[in-house]
Amino acid sequence: MTSAQSQGDQKEKKRKESILDLSKYLEKNIRVKFAGGREAAGILKGYDPLLNLVLDNTSEILRDPDDPYKLTEDTRMLGLVVCRGTSVVLICPVDGMESIPNPFVQQEA
Repeated sequence: MTSAQSQGDQKEKKRKESILDLSKYLEKNIRVKFAGGREAAGILKGYDPLLNLVLDNTSEILRDPDDPYKLTEDTRMLGLVVCRGTSVVLICPVDGMESIPNPFVQQEA
């Protein structure tokens, strides 16, 4: 094997490593935010190094029709879905996540 081939193999191995270790979230509920503002929650069934995700029992969290930046309590069931990794912005576990008031909004006196 030439040194050029071994360097190419090393680059390929580095490229295949995932940035995130999602193995600890397999079979657990996660919430995913996508580019464009959509959010979904489901059970993580699988993933790959490009962060393509497979979610089961997935529900989409719907936005307020009057205010596209505000989430509602309404959901839409999607079932088993494959989420494209290039559109994933944020992944977080559902357990241990809670909503807090925005500390940067001025409170009325």
